[in-house]
Amino acid sequence: MGDYTPEVGAAPVPTSPEKQADSTGIKVSSGVLYHQLRDEPLNIVGGRGSYLLTEDGLEILDATCGAAVSCLGHSDERVHEAILDQLKKIPYCYSMFFTNSAAESLAKLLVDSTGGKMSRAYIVSSGTEAVEAAVKMAIQYFTELPVPEPQRVNFISRKSSYHGNTLGSLAVGHHASRRRIYESLLSKNIHHVPQCYPYRRMNTNESTEQYVARLAQELEDEFQRLGPNTVCAFVAETMPGATLGCVPPLPGYLKALKAVCKRHGALFILDEVMSGMGRTGTLHAWEQENVVPDLQTIAKGLGAGYAPIAGLLINKHVVDTLNKGTGAFVHSQTYQGHPVACAAAYRVQQIIQEDNLLPNVRAMGEYLGQRLHERLDSHPHVGDIRGRGLFWAMEFVQDKETKEPYPPSKAISRTLHATGLKPGHAISVIPGSGGIDGANGDHIILAPPYNTTREEIDLIVDRTVRVIQEVLG
Repeated sequence: MGDYTPEVGAAPVPTSPEKQADSTGIKVSSGVLYHQLRDEPLNIVGGRGSYLLTEDGLEILDATCGAAVSCLGHSDERVHEAILDQLKKIPYCYSMFFTNSAAESLAKLLVDSTGGKMSRAYIVSSGTEAVEAAVKMAIQYFTELPVPEPQRVNFISRKSSYHGNTLGSLAVGHHASRRRIYESLLSKNIHHVPQCYPYRRMNTNESTEQYVARLAQELEDEFQRLGPNTVCAFVAETMPGATLGCVPPLPGYLKALKAVCKRHGALFILDEVMSGMGRTGTLHAWEQENVVPDLQTIAKGLGAGYAPIAGLLINKHVVDTLNKGTGAFVHSQTYQGHPVACAAAYRVQQIIQEDNLLPNVRAMGEYLGQRLHERLDSHPHVGDIRGRGLFWAMEFVQDKETKEPYPPSKAISRTLHATGLKPGHAISVIPGSGGIDGANGDHIILAPPYNTTREEIDLIVDRTVRVIQEVLG
């Protein structure tokens, strides 16, 4: 890691269209539909290691790997070479007609990484697509059993969760602000139970075991309310990401929820789009909980941002059921198994192994948590610091004793993010809001690359603390 340094002989930094002027000297407007239409974002023209370079020359410490994506940092030449090599072989072939060696290699690596517990991989282009595929496969599974169960049409997910932005995946999640204007279009077959959220939902006189038992009972009660034999699957992020902010599952929690599903014959689906592929210290976050899902989604750390790629890993018993039934999955995507994306992801996963990065995630994650607690535990407006591996969040409150959140009108998390991007701080953090009830609650996330160092962790924490002090005092 280090400051951005252009390569010798590198091409000159391009000027973006929105900064160019026509012959009259008037700035040319952008053709991009920005997330915030009235705000022109910083234009990134380069990146090396943990740093992003803007066209104005500002070096931004990317303390979150974008959206927990760029797990190797930026511009690893080994991945560039793999991409170029695949481009020369075959850039695209249609998966409905053909397979390709890059997809075969990646799928084999992924299946082997689970010890054979998941027996096939379905490679798509985004976490949202992976969730859509999981929902469809769960429905199809029950139509292909020796004695079909077509009445299983209900899904149970959790509040304050996020599973994607298409209509199907948006319905599975419970991101209030993203759902609000589309509610009339969302499936009514998806129901939500409370999150595992000890900071706010665990009673002061309640033990961990009692709280876990209460959460399991809440899921059981929802099964009973719907009719146990109508529930197709329960869907949960193994460790919640941006919506709730890096809450590790309590010991025994996921095991207790899977037991409810197993008791009633429903599938257990884990969404590891953000928390998986090494982010929490093991390649699959469920390994630390000793809970194997029936279906698992993966994405961000899979390809480290070098190409759009995600996947659905499928448990052997689900594959066997489809194989004994119609022998086909009634679903497809134009770019599934894309050769270039698969080649990039395969090389990324090789590098994670070759460079022994998972132990570094665990060691540096422990150090990051330690430093955050040392610097911020005493801050009057930092209510909770939580995380695992290189996936940490801080939740902010007006009053530490009552845990009263800031009003949404204050936009605390967005202000922290914007302040971080100022030249005086030059750090990018992930802002999150609405985790408490869909409207209230502010947190920020830190998710450095897997090859980060103690020195870089110190720098990340120092800049983050300065940002918090500027905004909250």
